Amino acid sequence: MKNVYIPIEMEVEKNYFETSDRMIKTLKLKFIDEKFEFQPGQFCEFSILGKGEAPFGIASSPHVKDSIEFSINRAGVVTKAIHELRVGDIVGMRGPLGNYYPVDDMKGHNVVVIGGGFAFTTLRSLIEYMLHEKYRADYKDIKVIYGARNPGLLLYKDLLDNWEKRDDIETYFTIDQAVEGWEKLVGFVPTVTEQVAPSPENCYAIVCGPPIMIKFTLPVLLKLGFPKDKIITSLERRMKCGIGKCGRCNLGEHYICKDGPVFNFSQIEKLPNEV
Repeated sequence: MKNVYIPIEMEVEKNYFETSDRMIKTLKLKFIDEKFEFQPGQFCEFSILGKGEAPFGIASSPHVKDSIEFSINRAGVVTKAIHELRVGDIVGMRGPLGNYYPVDDMKGHNVVVIGGGFAFTTLRSLIEYMLHEKYRADYKDIKVIYGARNPGLLLYKDLLDNWEKRDDIETYFTIDQAVEGWEKLVGFVPTVTEQVAPSPENCYAIVCGPPIMIKFTLPVLLKLGFPKDKIITSLERRMKCGIGKCGRCNLGEHYICKDGPVFNFSQIEKLPNEV
């Protein structure tokens, strides 16, 4: 961006509900005059005049150049206003902000992506990036473990179906409790991760989800033998202003919005216990 304090204008091109409870909406925003490029794992500050702004992880792949997507949970004043936007409305956007998943370091490695709930947004961006024909040869085996409370709360259902049909990615989709008609895995993400038991050999593990899911998944990965510097997660829930000025995202000596939100396990261990 030319000025990190001033949002650029973007137009709502498409919006639709992702989940059966109608609490998560995906918005496709079209660049109007100014554009920017980003990497998987980065986030933006989404603003609506008179309502405020809030940070959200980018859900679309960097190879899409004319638009950008976000999947947003309705939880407050700003997100309510975002859900009420219509096609053609103009919104503000500051970004891209923060660091990103180590896509260059991961080249030549196997990758297991582990996600839960609506925190799957930036993981979708990462997976679509790695699966793109331009980049797929850079990565070896790709496994995806993704779970939600019930089938209706899984994001990107058409995309999940497409991944299942591909022969260059393994997918494991799970829900917390069995329901009629569900024929895939049943169980919490940490338990399923232990059952799938991805090999730590030459492998990165990327984890993003609710704090409780991350809390119980990281020990599973350590038990499986993953090195701490190859276990990667995102603290995007800590994001506030995005540029380290408000001070509300700081943990110890770090500003999560500038030094993160992506950290490896070794780095997280050194942060205060309030993570």
